[in-house]
Amino acid sequence: MGLFIALGVVVLLVLVVLGTAVNLVQQGFNGVITRFGRYHKEVGSGICLIWPFFDRLVRVDMRETPRTGDRQDVITRDNVAVAVNATIFSQVIDAKAALFNVSNYFIAIDQQARTTLRNAFGNVSLDEALSSREQINAAMQQQMEQVTDKWGIRINRIEIVDISPPGQILQAMALQKQADQEKRARILQSEGQQQQAINIAEGNRQAAIKQAEGERQATILRAEGSRQAAILEAEGRALAISNVYESIKKAEPDPTLVAILQLDTLSKFADSDNTTIVVPAESAALMGAAQALRGVLGAVPSGEGTPAVRLPAPPPAK
Repeated sequence: MGLFIALGVVVLLVLVVLGTAVNLVQQGFNGVITRFGRYHKEVGSGICLIWPFFDRLVRVDMRETPRTGDRQDVITRDNVAVAVNATIFSQVIDAKAALFNVSNYFIAIDQQARTTLRNAFGNVSLDEALSSREQINAAMQQQMEQVTDKWGIRINRIEIVDISPPGQILQAMALQKQADQEKRARILQSEGQQQQAINIAEGNRQAAIKQAEGERQATILRAEGSRQAAILEAEGRALAISNVYESIKKAEPDPTLVAILQLDTLSKFADSDNTTIVVPAESAALMGAAQALRGVLGAVPSGEGTPAVRLPAPPPAK
């Protein structure tokens, strides 16, 4: 019976030793082994064997970890108290330094973030804090890395979650924003009216230019038409005179025909309302026709409406 009890105790001790010696490190973690309280080595993920009762395994999370700090009140450069909340994305890159260079790197990062946040907002005004979050994030990350590098911790980025000014400041900012929007609206309206007036004036100028060009072109065309008409009329008259002259020249008229034509013309003058008829006598050959005309007109009784005939004196005989 005692033998069975001893054997059971031995088996139990073996199981305890094996359970202590065989350890499992999860993916994303590194194991730090200490022997007699001093750093021994660092192991990766997987199965890790240690000496029971002599070694101790500490698992360190090597993944990027976001930590959202508590909301805290900070004072800006222009003495405005605002409530700020930020999230820090940190990652352990040296498990040995994270365990032995700082007692608790979680608390250390949180406290360092609070101090850095107050310093960053103390160097900017409220307007700059609201409009330049990226610059503040970069400045805070640079300041924190100067401290956390010796802890084996890398600050990947810092994001400011919320900035809450006091209610009076928010109301004043809303009024300022409204006034600024109204100012911009008036400026845009005046610029629109100015552009409209410029466009109207430019349109009127272009219309006046087009109208003047049209009138000028019309005047030129009318003058050109008048000139062409005068040229054509003159050419027509010249052609008519030339044709008449050629016809008369080809017909070779004698004095008798000329006298008959003159008498025909004088008869047309007699039918007019003129009171005086001037009969040209350019040659002695027309004298006979003139005397015949005198006899014809003398037979007509005188009265009102009868034209008077003035015959020029015959030319002296040569």
